[in-house]
Amino acid sequence: MKRIVHVAFALWASLTYAEIQFTRVTDEAGIQFRHFSGATGAKHLPETMGGGAAFFDYDNDDMPDLYFVNGAVLTESTTNVQPTNQLYRNSGDGTFTDVTQQAGVGNTEYGIGCCVADYDNDGNRDLFITNFGHNVLYRNNGDGSFNSVTHDAGITDEPCFSTGCAFADYNNDGWLDLVVVNYVLTDLETAPDCSQNGIPAYCRPEDFAPAPDVLYQNNGDGSFTDVTHDVGLTALGRGLGAIWTDVNNDGWVDLYIANDREPNFLYRNNGDGTFTELGERHGIARNEHGDAESSMGIDTADYDNDGDFDVVLTHYQAETNTLYQNDGNGVFWDVTAQSRLSEPTLLPLAWGTGFVDFDNDGWLDLFFANGHLHDNIEALEEIGAYKQQNQLFHNQQDGTYADVSDTSGSGMRIEKSSRGAIFGDYDNDGDLDILVMNTADTPDLLRNDTPPVHHWLSIKLVGKTSNRDGLGARVTLQMGDTYLLREVKSGVSYLSQNTYQLLIGLGKAEQVNRLIVRWQSGTQDKMENIQCNQWLTIQEGNGIISIKR
Repeated sequence: MKRIVHVAFALWASLTYAEIQFTRVTDEAGIQFRHFSGATGAKHLPETMGGGAAFFDYDNDDMPDLYFVNGAVLTESTTNVQPTNQLYRNSGDGTFTDVTQQAGVGNTEYGIGCCVADYDNDGNRDLFITNFGHNVLYRNNGDGSFNSVTHDAGITDEPCFSTGCAFADYNNDGWLDLVVVNYVLTDLETAPDCSQNGIPAYCRPEDFAPAPDVLYQNNGDGSFTDVTHDVGLTALGRGLGAIWTDVNNDGWVDLYIANDREPNFLYRNNGDGTFTELGERHGIARNEHGDAESSMGIDTADYDNDGDFDVVLTHYQAETNTLYQNDGNGVFWDVTAQSRLSEPTLLPLAWGTGFVDFDNDGWLDLFFANGHLHDNIEALEEIGAYKQQNQLFHNQQDGTYADVSDTSGSGMRIEKSSRGAIFGDYDNDGDLDILVMNTADTPDLLRNDTPPVHHWLSIKLVGKTSNRDGLGARVTLQMGDTYLLREVKSGVSYLSQNTYQLLIGLGKAEQVNRLIVRWQSGTQDKMENIQCNQWLTIQEGNGIISIKR
């Protein structure tokens, strides 16, 4: 029966085909940020990692703003201007304005990544920054400004090499907790010389000891408590990415951590405040050959429209990006080869990623941000390039993907050394755009110019008993015999954060027959006969409270 539904939906959604098109509009949008890596030729490992970015509505005007995480000087000064992270406010007309100084979020530590959430449930989204140094928690004051509350909130002030982070309510108490993934233990002064045949080169992750990750439990009073060991998050890995999702549909969010050059972790939530690491048992620790890979970026979504969440991971050169299909019981199978992703993703070195429906046909496409970490890779190896083209794969609605990178507009033919990638409808025109972070370079804001032949629905969730952002909530849309499943989540891509506003492609359907929101509290809101091409705000327990057309 499931296969029949898939075929019917594929025929329905493909009645009209829109060729995906992207155009770079960074300059026209007024974005003047440039990433600073701090590289001086000394080949310090942090220079290769950043940076992350976030699409988030910090001022509650329903327009996604942009936050850029920047590097810093590592050893000796290479610039007269101190690099800072930057916040750009969305002006609502396709342009952005730098408001970093007014907002007070220009952190000057060596930035790696970020994540966003309303951790204190006051209606304003807050910002967490991971650094090579001291991490920072900014509380949103609701007036356009932020305060650093790191120490008062109970976040450790010990310097570390933190990478990914993600918010989620792991104990279902209505307050968002925070996981911080740490990479390796390293000291710039004692780091080894990893030159290859006399050619300067960055060290491998195996040259450093792994650093422990940290889970902070939200106390509900603006502070957090480190509960890492109490809940069982004790496995050691060189972590880069983290994402929360309920892999076995038991109502408790599980934690997946992408590790570099070692097995990935899946911490299954036991529902009693503890976790058990079961990555190997769930088939998601290694690829189908039993190899541990260099996992970087991560995303989860229902790419095959079968009602459960699958996983994609990005990897190093000579390792394919890996697509794991969920069998419906939380057991994953490596279907990279079957999905036709193996060969085209083998040579690039990939970082940021996302399951995104770029043409609104109801099927999730895949984006990969590529670029080498060695800026002299041509001298070190016979294959590989530092600046690489990013990749876009169109979902063929039969379990396979087609590489459409070269035919998807000038924005997809740019070659840089990319890292983080985020997705959101920055211009509120009903399709999802891309922002790509490039190391030691300018970012690329890629406007989606795909012909609007398909319909869509935009959904903003507001929790009451559950957390205010609706993180962990699942949205099911029914159009006849067709069902789409979407989720609000934190910590996606690589060191980055997507907008929480769900934009869901509906194909040729002009209305949603039934929409169900399942909140983490157990509450369900059910709505019927909703017209397409509009923006909805749904509040827990009250259903639709606002409609914009």
